[in-house]
Amino acid sequence: MFRTRLRSGIVLVAVALVLIVTGGDVLLAGLALISIRGLYEFYRVFQMEKALPGWIGYAAAALYYLDLKFSFFPDFEVFALGLLILLMAAYVFCFPKYHANQIFAGFAGVFYVAVMLSGVYRARMLPAGAYIVWLIFLCSWGCDTCAYCVGVLAGKHKMAPKLSPKKSVEGAVGGVCGTAVLTLCYGFAFQEQMGLLTRQVFLLAGINAAAALISMVGDLAASAVKRNYGVKDYGKLIPGHGGILDRFDSVIFTAPVIYYFARLVLAL
Repeated sequence: MFRTRLRSGIVLVAVALVLIVTGGDVLLAGLALISIRGLYEFYRVFQMEKALPGWIGYAAAALYYLDLKFSFFPDFEVFALGLLILLMAAYVFCFPKYHANQIFAGFAGVFYVAVMLSGVYRARMLPAGAYIVWLIFLCSWGCDTCAYCVGVLAGKHKMAPKLSPKKSVEGAVGGVCGTAVLTLCYGFAFQEQMGLLTRQVFLLAGINAAAALISMVGDLAASAVKRNYGVKDYGKLIPGHGGILDRFDSVIFTAPVIYYFARLVLAL
């Protein structure tokens, strides 16, 4: 199992490097495909991955990513309202084929997976985005690694025993502190390339530490949905890791947080 996870991890890192280093349309298209696959996994939990509400969700995700490129929606509210109306139309005209929870899962899934994950692309498109975008992965995966190491060595108090028995309060603290330290190291290493003042580097470290807490919420939220519906993993796409949502659950939450706060820091 360890070798399988290691090989899959190497492939994941390689794919991430290619997409993010290339950026632009390549990254946009890659994230669109990843989002649609993640939506498929999410909808499968609600047994709607091949149903009409699911197809509406896939189409909405693809349309959202096209809008990031071409900006044909006058307002994001138009997109959200259009999606909700289409899903409600499917609910009404096909009644009682679909349950209400499937319709609302169809709506929420587009935002939970596609919109939030697009923060990676939006961060990459910022000034110095080639460096800032890596803060997302440093925060989510760095926090996981630090939390795991501290949890194994000193974990005593369970953080969420019913959701994730192995996660500890000590591990969470280690994850947050470790993320702050890693961000400081990264920030000072690429301070010139990002065009940051020293105070902005420290501010980014504080933001990433807060985002590390949010990444834990993302991880636990994904676990909560699985436990509600008796699902072990969202998928088997990535051997040893599960599905897209199993591997990117924390990235989904940190991506928009890092994007919006990085915009704020760069404006200071």
